[in-house]
Amino acid sequence: MAPPALRPAIATRAWRAAGPHVARASAVATSAVISRRDLTVNDAQRVTLGVIAAYVVAIALLWNLPYIKWILWPFKMLVIAFHEFGHAFACVLTGGRVKSISLDPREGGVTHMQGGRNAITLPAGYLGSSLIGALLTFAGFNINASKIASIVVGVCFLLTLWWGRRDWLTIGTVLAAVGLLVGCWFIAHAEALRFVVLFIGVMSSLYSVWDICDDLILRKVNSSDASVFAQRYGGSSQCWGVIWSIISLGFMVAGIIAGIAAFPQSAAQQREDSQNFIPTKF
Repeated sequence: MAPPALRPAIATRAWRAAGPHVARASAVATSAVISRRDLTVNDAQRVTLGVIAAYVVAIALLWNLPYIKWILWPFKMLVIAFHEFGHAFACVLTGGRVKSISLDPREGGVTHMQGGRNAITLPAGYLGSSLIGALLTFAGFNINASKIASIVVGVCFLLTLWWGRRDWLTIGTVLAAVGLLVGCWFIAHAEALRFVVLFIGVMSSLYSVWDICDDLILRKVNSSDASVFAQRYGGSSQCWGVIWSIISLGFMVAGIIAGIAAFPQSAAQQREDSQNFIPTKF
């Protein structure tokens, strides 16, 4: 047996010799544990998934039913604002200038732009709104994440309000949306905010899919973004619409999976965390 004074040195040399193998084994074991944890859906997440499923069914039923569909009208206008913001943001990023944004009471919208790259700005409406929807769906798995998301959305709305400052419908829609988000902060320490953010996220994600199908497959509207894109870059409007729809659904699924992986907290833990993060009195 080695003298006591030499034992730490021998142990150190042994650890260094086995280090790479131990490290790899430890990494594999840790990865397996993390994977099992991330794929495990707890009670709070089951509730969230159930709410998402209920939202999908409700929106699908209310989308085109006579008279009843007007229940969704304010939220349709809201996600149209996301759609137009996507066009505007892409225009600015590609060196263009946004002249104005306006929303149409018949559930339409238009962004007047000067410059920018059309190959990016045209699909940015649908893909941008669906990406925003996926991020909101992701945030809807957690109260504090919903608080942060509502702040970011508020900033986006203010930009939309600036670009649409001459359009009263745009102004009214944006202010009503901001008022709804602010009001939900004060309900059960913003627990209500989580479900509102989740609904807006699901609505924005599915709006891209349903609006593309509605315009290009059912109505075949020639003035859609996909139609203009097809005229300029080839292909058919239906083909581009299907591609954008698939991408939009992919964004939504990614948002759900990321939400499950990132927010394993229980409902009670979320409420406790919410009371310590930008707390509200009610």
